[in-house]
Amino acid sequence: MKIMAIDYGDAHTGVAISDPTGTLAGHTAVIHSRREEVVLDELERLIAGHGVGELVLGYPKNMDGTLGPRAEKCAALAEVLRLRTGLSVALWDERRSTVEAHNILFENGKNARKRKKIVDAVAASLILEGYLTRRRLEAQP
Repeated sequence: MKIMAIDYGDAHTGVAISDPTGTLAGHTAVIHSRREEVVLDELERLIAGHGVGELVLGYPKNMDGTLGPRAEKCAALAEVLRLRTGLSVALWDERRSTVEAHNILFENGKNARKRKKIVDAVAASLILEGYLTRRRLEAQP
């Protein structure tokens, strides 16, 4: 079953989709829109087009573990996604995922302009990889 990770942002939303076995992060995309309805429509298109069966949504907690306005906005989006798609949505603690994504891109020679275009997709890939790793570890006897 393919799993989709979503890094929901104010201006851009990163998406990463696993391979059919749910083992590796594969396809990535960035949705360039501030409008929630546009983001939801594009997510539904990607879900249908890739045969996604489970969703993981980045849940941006504060560094001290408390929840702020961004986390509340993501929790609300998770509920809308559940209703619109009928899929389960796991909230995944994504503290520092965007910072890590910027560091990865910087270390690979991407300038600021190039990083800005793809950082959300890389952050979604990091969310997906963390989620897939936890699933594998929990499945071990």
